[in-house]
Amino acid sequence: MKEKFYLTTAITYTTGIPHIGNVYEAVLADAIARFKRLDGYDVLFQTGTDEHGQKIADRAMSLNKSPQEHVDYISDEIKRIYHSLDISYDRFVRTTDENHQKLVQLIFKKLYQQGDIYLGKYSGWYSVSEEAFIFDKELIESGVGERGDKLVWMEEETYFFKLSKYQERLLAHLKKHPEFIQPESRKNEMLNNFLNEPLNDLSVTRTTLKWGIPTFDKTHVIYVWIDALANYITSLGLDENLTSAEFLKYWPADLHLIGKDILRFHTIYWPILLMALEMPLPKTIFGHPWILIDKLKMSKSIGNTIYVDDLLKHFDKDAIRYYVLHEIPYNSDGNLTYELLIERNNSDLANTLGNLVNRTLGMINKYNGGLVRKAFTKNDYQIDLKIIATSLLEKVRKKMNTYHVGDALEEIMKVTRAANKFIDLSEPWNLMKANNKDELDGVLYQLIETIRIIATLLKAFMPTTAEKIFQQLNIEPSNFEETLTFGLYPDSHRPNKPFVLFERFDKEKKMKEILEAKIDI
Repeated sequence: MKEKFYLTTAITYTTGIPHIGNVYEAVLADAIARFKRLDGYDVLFQTGTDEHGQKIADRAMSLNKSPQEHVDYISDEIKRIYHSLDISYDRFVRTTDENHQKLVQLIFKKLYQQGDIYLGKYSGWYSVSEEAFIFDKELIESGVGERGDKLVWMEEETYFFKLSKYQERLLAHLKKHPEFIQPESRKNEMLNNFLNEPLNDLSVTRTTLKWGIPTFDKTHVIYVWIDALANYITSLGLDENLTSAEFLKYWPADLHLIGKDILRFHTIYWPILLMALEMPLPKTIFGHPWILIDKLKMSKSIGNTIYVDDLLKHFDKDAIRYYVLHEIPYNSDGNLTYELLIERNNSDLANTLGNLVNRTLGMINKYNGGLVRKAFTKNDYQIDLKIIATSLLEKVRKKMNTYHVGDALEEIMKVTRAANKFIDLSEPWNLMKANNKDELDGVLYQLIETIRIIATLLKAFMPTTAEKIFQQLNIEPSNFEETLTFGLYPDSHRPNKPFVLFERFDKEKKMKEILEAKIDI
């Protein structure tokens, strides 16, 4: 039986269309899911939408829509955007799904009956943007929340969830499982900023909110945390006893992939909720960094927000996938501009990857009449393609096992650059002039075999590009096991006619095109 791997993204809030910074998380998760599938795992990749809350109700009203009409539209748009970037999720959960709502009510009632939720009254400063009461003294003094919204004073009856009851148990888990919060800096942030003082119990209902899941107390609606966070288990076919065959198979989650801004909710509220339900905790919660636009956080107010649809008007989808996977660091925020995207498209994709495929197939056509002969070089050209190509899977796997996705992709690019250098060192054109056919056959065969292995590993990161390469090689796509053997490209085989994988842009012309398109909007 295959080893299971269950990973999730945070569910996207449905006030509006997500920008590239939001969608980056889905692309990152997709690369991990694809790699794990290719590496022999039974993968369940879940994403979805968070569809309740005051902000959504207000947004729907401003558009003269019902909240349900609004979230239906946004949810469909998110699915369309994910499809446009080849996001291969297995399950898309919506918090307005009837099954989800029933299970959330069941969870709430269970926690109340066992004394982990109690009725009380709350007075304090509240952030509408975060949908949470604020305890940070500096924020309260400034009167402004972390996301720039004005704090409001709120007094109301509410049900509280006993975070304080489980704080010591959570701290013990963190000490025993250093891999629980990644990267390491995120764990230190939680320990130093939130868990070094007694936790305040969490308000989990509202009486003034209508767009949410009702409780057994008709005057209260569940909001945000028990509703949204529970999606990771409610999708697993839970019954009234909060278990199922699928739950037993896939839970605990191997990876929750989330933005660093919601780390507190996933590393404090969520594990404590699971502890209260007597369920195992997820293995790893990874708080990924943000995409900055020209080194600034994306914001509608300053007008620097970039959407996927706008990027796709000007760039290949795999160029976008490559950039966000390769260029956003593991532990710190990454930068995106149209200029940087053009540069990376040209240098890595057109000039390196595309050039390698095009040059190799072009030389096979020019020197060998389009036929590949299985042969190996006798000369030492300072680069042993056989060794570096067959060791690539191990290097990529090692990086992917710790979720260093950008570094994993860079390992593939290193081999691609080495293969290009091998062409320059072996000088096939001079071998042709010298009529050294055996050595020429060996050079060309080793190049096309290296391309086969590169394309196999690229399937996790740039699936459409990998498919196009195999189409040009005129063979069925290889599997990971077949990257460990050098010499599987068939003898006396004819590749298809080469075509351009990535367009090489004139930077000035491309920027003019992009700016004119923005003006037209």
